[in-house]
Amino acid sequence: MKLLLRCLTLILALLAVCPDATAEARRYTALEADALSSRFAALTPAPTLKAIGYDAPVMTQRLGADPWALVDGDRVYLYMTADVVERGADGAAKQNSYSKINRLNVVSSSDLINWTDHGSIAAAGYTGAAKWGGNSWAPAVAAKEIDGRKQYFVYFANGGNGIGVLRGDSPTGPFTDPLGHALVNRATPNCADVTWLFDPAVLVDEDGSAYLYFGGGIPAGREADPGTARVVRLGDDMISLCGDPQPLAVPYLFEDSGINRIGDTYYYSYCTNWNVSPDARRTHGFDSAQIVYMTSSSPMGPFTLGGVVLKNPGNYYGCYGNNHHCIFSFKGEWYIAYHTQLLEKPMGISGGYRATSVSRITVREDGSIPTLQVIRRDSLPQAGCFDPYTAFSAATMATMGGVTTAAAAEGVSCGDMVLSGIHDGSWVALRGVDFGAGARSFTATIRRSECAGAIQLRLDSLTGDIIGYLDWDGSCEGTQTLTACLTGAAEGVHDLVMVFAGEGYQAESWRFTE
Repeated sequence: MKLLLRCLTLILALLAVCPDATAEARRYTALEADALSSRFAALTPAPTLKAIGYDAPVMTQRLGADPWALVDGDRVYLYMTADVVERGADGAAKQNSYSKINRLNVVSSSDLINWTDHGSIAAAGYTGAAKWGGNSWAPAVAAKEIDGRKQYFVYFANGGNGIGVLRGDSPTGPFTDPLGHALVNRATPNCADVTWLFDPAVLVDEDGSAYLYFGGGIPAGREADPGTARVVRLGDDMISLCGDPQPLAVPYLFEDSGINRIGDTYYYSYCTNWNVSPDARRTHGFDSAQIVYMTSSSPMGPFTLGGVVLKNPGNYYGCYGNNHHCIFSFKGEWYIAYHTQLLEKPMGISGGYRATSVSRITVREDGSIPTLQVIRRDSLPQAGCFDPYTAFSAATMATMGGVTTAAAAEGVSCGDMVLSGIHDGSWVALRGVDFGAGARSFTATIRRSECAGAIQLRLDSLTGDIIGYLDWDGSCEGTQTLTACLTGAAEGVHDLVMVFAGEGYQAESWRFTE
């Protein structure tokens, strides 16, 4: 009798939660929900490199360094050097030589907390767009309308010996090499003596003119004034140079050019070298391996020293290393993206492997930028809530445990991705999901290969309230879109955790219904 009453109660609750679901929507009985609950209770959640509630780093399924931010519409895209963990014969991680890197990782977000994985741009190497190049480091990306068509340009360093450019029709490509050779190399005027011909930055000004910045390194005995920074105006086509690159006077330059226009002022930013003396520290106000900015009334300079934006990440996280950044504006606020070696310790590796994080900065009314004094892994405010009622890629997450991502289509490295590598106890979490007055059902598009599976939906944590399930048997191949009514209330703003059971399947997308 008690079991019958419980079943009737759950059925009434389901009808209240999901009264207008389609006939295809699954409604779970109390016995079915109990069975699924027991199944998931027996699972051990996969370990994670980023706890629920943390914003740093932006992703853990792959590494990503030397970030560049492009704001396109209501999303910000981060492009990063795709660090590859190099291992010896014994399987132990070796020092990062950077010589294996020929891809650029791409993620995007509408709120700076939940990031959609777009895979990797195959930039250099024999499988890449720029087959003449051996490496792709430190991307810089710009968009410009040319002949009535919006185009996207990815500038990258071919190691330390030149700058290449790719062109595409969307922020995620596909990208092609319009030149078949480097845009800037050592035969380019005023570039032969640039120690490191790398680390591009690009600015498209309000009048449509565009400028490329690059360079770095320290000639012997020139620590205080390396003379290795360059700026050049780009042609209207964004793939040619308009004039010869010109030197910029940048004190204690190491690497990492950045460029922004704020109001009528141009901000050139860079990483200082490791040779800043105590006297220079007192004179200039900066220390070694810090992100410093300079200002000018012209994009070509000269630039006047401003101040320190970001100290070395070791000051914030205890992991010192090279410093690389990008400053960008998004939804009325200013941010800095930068990399750290934050994941090395939890990954059990060392050797200079980087992951990208984002922090909010302040631009004062007088144009000055104060130094970020404190950064925590949970200190970035979410730039708006996540909308669960529009279908979104399953490769979107704030954090995860035990999953990877894969290209949705064969032969395409960058663009749509699916959630892959799923096994018992895998999970993903989304932050700040706004369910509003309440969600009724959950829909997922699953790629199945005769493998049964299930998804459990929880609020706020891996042990939070259960709001629903979605399961399927192993009788069907191909891709199917499945819907289930929720078994619990999902109202207001919560974190959402999806826990997985089974393996051998992939998830393409999901959404909730009000």
